[in-house]
Amino acid sequence: MTEINHDYTKLKSSYLFSTIAGRVKVYEESHPEADIIRLGIGDVTRPLTPTIIKAMHKAVDEMADGATFRGYAPDLGYEFLRNAIAQNDYRDRGMDISDDEIFVSDGAKSDSGNIQEIFGRDNTVAVCDPVYPVYVDTNVMAGRAGEYDDATGCWSNIVYMPCLKENGFVPLLPSGLSSGNAFKAPDIIYLCFPNNPTGAVLDKAKLQKFVDFANAHGSVIIYDAAYEGYIREEGIPHSIYECEGARSCAIELRSFSKNAGFTGVRLGFSVIPKELKREGVSLHSLWARRHGTKYNGAPYIVQRAGEAVYSSEGKKEIKGLIDYYMDNAAYILNGLKKAGYNVSGGVNAPYIWLETPKGLSSWDFFDLLLDKARVVGTPGVGFGPHGEGYLRLTAFGDKKRTEQAVDRIASI
Repeated sequence: MTEINHDYTKLKSSYLFSTIAGRVKVYEESHPEADIIRLGIGDVTRPLTPTIIKAMHKAVDEMADGATFRGYAPDLGYEFLRNAIAQNDYRDRGMDISDDEIFVSDGAKSDSGNIQEIFGRDNTVAVCDPVYPVYVDTNVMAGRAGEYDDATGCWSNIVYMPCLKENGFVPLLPSGLSSGNAFKAPDIIYLCFPNNPTGAVLDKAKLQKFVDFANAHGSVIIYDAAYEGYIREEGIPHSIYECEGARSCAIELRSFSKNAGFTGVRLGFSVIPKELKREGVSLHSLWARRHGTKYNGAPYIVQRAGEAVYSSEGKKEIKGLIDYYMDNAAYILNGLKKAGYNVSGGVNAPYIWLETPKGLSSWDFFDLLLDKARVVGTPGVGFGPHGEGYLRLTAFGDKKRTEQAVDRIASI
């Protein structure tokens, strides 16, 4: 008889945001008159900008002409896009990243889930807590997580780095798993900054400590920089490769979803320096092999749209998009503070981390907001046990609706 992958059966019955959608649907069916404002899922709402649309239209026309038609994309992405990425995001900022160290994909979520395939099953994994669920769930699927403890909400073989209010929601270096009396550092360390869900950031000195730790212990950092475009303050690194020694220990993931509005178009990329090796093997070569075997590339039309992001007009338009969402973030942050809530984030990230009032649990506060304010957020506990007592709100909504949502929450 065929056997299934039993590690999948260890997962919760549905993905966090599927659970939220189901609960909201039930509420809407019993309250058809409800005007619900959604600030839960981090999906953008502004349309693609004119420069990007123009590039896509041009590419569509090219696909209709035999002389310019394109079939399969190159495994690692078209050179025109890889060059634009490496030049604008890295070399222009003083980082030595070559075009062929860029791997174009259909988004950071896919890369976050797929990158673990190039690592052995027995590697230990460290994550921030709270954390983007994909990092944990895909390692559960791969059989690395061990057993789930209902009492603690933790997996036995995952190292948790608590991100707490008292330390500004910034993780300390991982403590490792016990191996007799010896310290055993985690083999893979996931970091996401600016952070989803808390909106916290790491300054360069703190990020450098993680790089030094990884190099000292032979760990690999998987650095999710999907929200780097939202950084407003000086001294906050936009890339882990701003840190000395990062090329020998870090993989970086990036996305066009939140900065350029590509959530429905799908485009992202990963960076793996060629000198990053473990057991004498280049991780760059492993990821290239995985890409070539399992992936046929992002569409030509979409990659041309990505290239347009780096044009002079594209950069101006993308800045306008980010400014729009960060104005929303400031309105949520300041409005809820004025209303007496404890909130953080929203300064260098499009997420606001709201502490639940009166000792309410994350899900109880979710239900309260839905019922009394007709506003949807994301329960913090869905991001991990240390997210209990918090709710995440996103700044990706329509400006007027966002203002209405804040006014409703403030009136409870």
